[in-house]
Amino acid sequence: EVQLVESGGGLVQAGGSLRLSCAASGFTFDDYAIGWFRQAPGKEREGVSCISSSDGNAVYGDSVKGRFTMSRDNAKNTVYLQMNSLKPEDTAVYYCAVECEAPDYWGQGTQVTVSS
Repeated sequence: EVQLVESGGGLVQAGGSLRLSCAASGFTFDDYAIGWFRQAPGKEREGVSCISSSDGNAVYGDSVKGRFTMSRDNAKNTVYLQMNSLKPEDTAVYYCAVECEAPDYWGQGTQVTVSS
């Protein structure tokens, strides 16, 4: 059974930092790209970042580029999202997913709230 468990969310002031984790199980982690997505109240889900299975290169959405860094540890079957210089508009539920184009498997999400 594929499982993705996010953690690390919370309440932070604008300008602060958080590090999200996504622990994966039930599939061959090394073979898949992993994506981070977020959904704010009343808004559609948007892609935040995606990290490849092969070389570990990550790409980012324009709204987070230069502030967020995604990484993966294949030995731990875990991906991370380091979020710096957080803004109130980053407030959302953050999800990780297997693959970045039309993912089939999602985690339950972790809430990130940035106060102004």
